[in-house]
Amino acid sequence: MKIGLISDTHGTFDEVLEQFLAPVDEIWHAGDIGSVELADRIAAFRPLRAVWGNIDPSAMHRIYDRYACFKAGDVQVLMTHIGGWPRHYAPGAVERIQAVRPKIFVAGHSHILRVMYDPVYDLLHINPGAAGNYGFHKVRTAVRFDIDGGEIKNMEIGEWPRLKDCL
Repeated sequence: MKIGLISDTHGTFDEVLEQFLAPVDEIWHAGDIGSVELADRIAAFRPLRAVWGNIDPSAMHRIYDRYACFKAGDVQVLMTHIGGWPRHYAPGAVERIQAVRPKIFVAGHSHILRVMYDPVYDLLHINPGAAGNYGFHKVRTAVRFDIDGGEIKNMEIGEWPRLKDCL
C-alpha cells in the first residue's frame, strides 16, 4: 500500500501535489485542510483519511476527528494536527500514544518536515511539513511511503518552492 502524507494545505491542492500523489493508494492529511470543499476534492482524487486542524472551519469538526486511529496493513497509526514530536509532544498526545501504541504517529501544524524515530514509544514520528502556500515556511513539502505488511519503507520527500505571490 502506497501512502501520501500531507498537512497544512491551507486551501491548496494543485497540479504539483496531484503529480506527487498520483501513485499513492491513499492520502493522509494531518489537518489545516482549509475547507470541506477542498477535503472533498482530495477525497475524489484518492481515498482520504484526515483530521481537522486549528484553522479548519467548524464544519470540518463534524466530518473529521481531532485524532484518527487506524490500521494500515499491519501498522497501527495515530494522526492529529497539533501533536508535537518526540520528547516535545503536545498536551494530550502522550496519553493517546500510550493508549494506542502506534507504529506511526503523524502530526502537522509546525510547517516543519520531520521524520524521527522515537525510542521511548517505539514509533516513527512523521510531520510532512506544509504542502500549501500559506504560512512561514519557504518550501512546500509532502511525504510518500509504502506499508508492506508491518514494514514502513521506500520513504520519499517531495519539495517545491512556494508560489511567489504568497511569500
